[in-house]
Amino acid sequence: MEPYSCDTFVALPPATVGNRVIFGKNSDRLFDEVQEVIYFPGAVHSDLSKRLKCTYIEIDQVPETYAVVLSRPAWLWGAEMGANEHGVCIGNEAVWGREAISKEEALLGMDLVRLGLERADTAEKALDVIVDLLEKYGQGGNCAEGEEFSYYNSFLIADRNEAWILETSGKYWAAEKVQGIRNISNQLSITSRIDREHPDMRNYAKQKGWWDGQEDFDFAAAYSYINTASMMTSPSRYCQGYTLLNKHKGNITFETMMGILRDEPSGINMKGEFLSTASMVSVLPRDSSLPCVHFFTGTPHPERSVFKPFIFVPHISQLFDTQSPTFELERPLARKPYVKPDRRHPLYQKHQQALEVISHNKEKSKTMLDNMRKLEKEVFEEMESVLQSKHLDVDKTVNLFSQCVKDEIKIYQSNISS
Repeated sequence: MEPYSCDTFVALPPATVGNRVIFGKNSDRLFDEVQEVIYFPGAVHSDLSKRLKCTYIEIDQVPETYAVVLSRPAWLWGAEMGANEHGVCIGNEAVWGREAISKEEALLGMDLVRLGLERADTAEKALDVIVDLLEKYGQGGNCAEGEEFSYYNSFLIADRNEAWILETSGKYWAAEKVQGIRNISNQLSITSRIDREHPDMRNYAKQKGWWDGQEDFDFAAAYSYINTASMMTSPSRYCQGYTLLNKHKGNITFETMMGILRDEPSGINMKGEFLSTASMVSVLPRDSSLPCVHFFTGTPHPERSVFKPFIFVPHISQLFDTQSPTFELERPLARKPYVKPDRRHPLYQKHQQALEVISHNKEKSKTMLDNMRKLEKEVFEEMESVLQSKHLDVDKTVNLFSQCVKDEIKIYQSNISS
């Protein structure tokens, strides 16, 4: 199942520079799937008799939901990764193990990402939200548009103060509080250090014959087929990701995290039928007087994309250039042959057109990439100034992400038209 992996990372002080938590994720999906970056404001829900429609099922609504920014496959309700106004970030991963995958429609892992962000103001509360919803509604259903693809999920959940790994198998789960650096990929990775767990998780494993009840309990060993003794010496992307994090331990910045997401030799920057369709890096300062800064690409190929900053402030401008056209949500396998609607948003369209042009012109390729890195450098310097000076121009920040997208589109347009 390695080709279907994503990679999610977190680094906490003192592994980072500047007393900040750094979060990052590459979302690896089918090569032609469009991922949009979209903002939803906070809301008060006075009529709780109205059910909330997720990707497949309806669930109970809550009295209040928080503002969120999401990077999500444009065909579904949930998200691959995102952040909320309180500095909570979540990314999920596909995982498989001994427990058969349920194809019955329930909550997708991506639905749980969005629900955790909308309903929790800390990382551990988001964990509570997700496991409570798992218990009540379960997880299952098709996770791709136009073909059958189902899995269970692991989650990396972070805020300004801490981070948690949550790994699931059906309704059973284990959670580990992160110390220093941590990453997840497409395999269960929690072993014997378990800080929270489903109350019947060990007993279920014993009943299934996955654990003898005598040896120290190892979640990954019991619920999957992984030899956890060799987990950190294998050539897997999980191991490669940890090696890259560990290489920079003590000096990790948001630019370091972006470099890891762009790394090709490790396979973290994935190419092929499944590729890195979108990327996210977040800076979560421990100092609550400083804003959290969330960078999104909204386009595939992180090394040929621009990480653009988003900061939560009141009255955010809608992100029209990274918002896909709206179609009535169909079940991805409701009719065959399934014809995917054109979900390309304006940034995605220009990005793909530019890639086509530069693939045949080395000179244009160099010019475009130089201009993209120049734009990034200017933005990074501006964000570092905000993070250090505590001065935030709110009027400018309302359009921060949208303006950077427009600047990126100009770079692509100049290469397409010249």
